Amino acid sequence: MAVTTHETRKGPWIDQLKGRALIEWVEDRTPGDSRLEMCIQCGTCGGSCPSGQDMDHTPRQLFAMLRAELEEEVLDSNTPWLCVSCYLCTVRCPQDVKITDIMYTLKTLAVAKGKSHANTARDFSETFTGYVERYGRSFEFGLATRHSLAHMPTSIPGVVELGMGLLTKGRMDMTPHKIEKIDQLRKIMARAKELEATL
Repeated sequence: MAVTTHETRKGPWIDQLKGRALIEWVEDRTPGDSRLEMCIQCGTCGGSCPSGQDMDHTPRQLFAMLRAELEEEVLDSNTPWLCVSCYLCTVRCPQDVKITDIMYTLKTLAVAKGKSHANTARDFSETFTGYVERYGRSFEFGLATRHSLAHMPTSIPGVVELGMGLLTKGRMDMTPHKIEKIDQLRKIMARAKELEATL
């Protein structure tokens, strides 16, 4: 399945990378003005990131690797995949670098190049998206259970108490619930996939 996903997401834009500096390509592929070239390596982004302690590299380090043309290392990094899109790094950046948007560009490139197949964060993302497509919202119980069984089976006993607390307080459901008018959401998501395929 993963190979099919990589193949279907490749587009003519990937060929634009040939013969170009990686950092220039990332700047061009990021919507708007990424301001990536303005990074002064201050480290505010990494210090602001709620997922920073689990990342292979801080965003600052990742941008330095881009400048050094370390494509393999950049695409193998788990940093873009652990970005939770809170935009805290972007808001706090003294140079207004669009850090979160750049992370999306790097994820797109990693998928197109088949570099994310072993990444648990990618599997988590695909499971989450699958639930949203099916029900119109996330299904936390299913998401956590499926991800833990596939990638962290030894962690299950440790989170049972937390899960039971959420269930008994009504903060999490054991069955998914579909939103009203889900067909409208599916049309939006289908159109987004069509647009992505043309990039």
